[in-house]
Amino acid sequence: MDRIDAMKVFVAAIDEGSLAGAARRLRRSPTAVSRALSFLEAHVGVELLHRTTRTLRLSEAGQRYASACRRVLVDLEEADMLAAGERSAPRGMLTVSAPPVVGEELLRPIMDDFLELHPAVSIRLLMLDRFVNLVDEGVDLALRIGHLSDSSDISTRLGGDVRRVVVASPRYLAHHPRIEEPTDLAKHQIVAFSNFGLDSWSFTPLPGSSIPRTVHFTPRCIVNTVRAAAASAVAGTGLTRLYSYHIAEHVRDGRLSIVLADAEHPPLPVHLLAPQGRMSVPKVRAFVDFAAPRLRAEFARLAVEAEILD
Repeated sequence: MDRIDAMKVFVAAIDEGSLAGAARRLRRSPTAVSRALSFLEAHVGVELLHRTTRTLRLSEAGQRYASACRRVLVDLEEADMLAAGERSAPRGMLTVSAPPVVGEELLRPIMDDFLELHPAVSIRLLMLDRFVNLVDEGVDLALRIGHLSDSSDISTRLGGDVRRVVVASPRYLAHHPRIEEPTDLAKHQIVAFSNFGLDSWSFTPLPGSSIPRTVHFTPRCIVNTVRAAAASAVAGTGLTRLYSYHIAEHVRDGRLSIVLADAEHPPLPVHLLAPQGRMSVPKVRAFVDFAAPRLRAEFARLAVEAEILD
């Protein structure tokens, strides 16, 4: 059996979370998928996956081997693309990650239009509320909000006006103490969203200081999704902190109001990231060229809306 092909089956099984899912993706029988995985484990001499009838779980050795397999497969794909040169049209599976709300509301419609133009490309969209390791997790492109750490990843700037805002329902604000500065939050109920801090929020320093103001609290409610945080705030449970694009519609409709706008940190930049070398792959280059101007326009629109909301 071909070892590279077995690696492809191994990665597909991890991505799909089951042998049946890998079989559907690769258009093979579950038996053929299982045989390829057994071949690979026999070749390396260790168990790579803990398999049950319904689930797959990577062993410790499997985690290390999966990262290596992804790098090998990416290098092979890039070699094929470079050999084909400009004659190679976009094709193959493109894996993109994005925060859930951006992925669902902004990126997915753009991807639908891209797929219509490029019938030989398929897209796997991972909507995750965490940063991904592009190489280890086999991601071609990631939409990232925030300042970038130094790395070899290639970035394409999409905008720089995503605010971190504190909001509450008008009904809640009408029945609780007035909020004029961050320390006033100590008197209030907080709906903590896991990505923005479970027991404290940071704000800009006071004039003459370089140290951000940190407000500690005991949350009344803790949630791990944007929609849950926004819904609880709309229901009057308390104040929450989210990105401006998360709550723009709620603020426009009068269901939420922004507080402490003067104490917000500067807006955050937005980028598309690709691992070193991936921009030379036709499907990646084509998607960036297609999506970047559209995403810039969307984030510019959201930035204008965020200014109007004040």
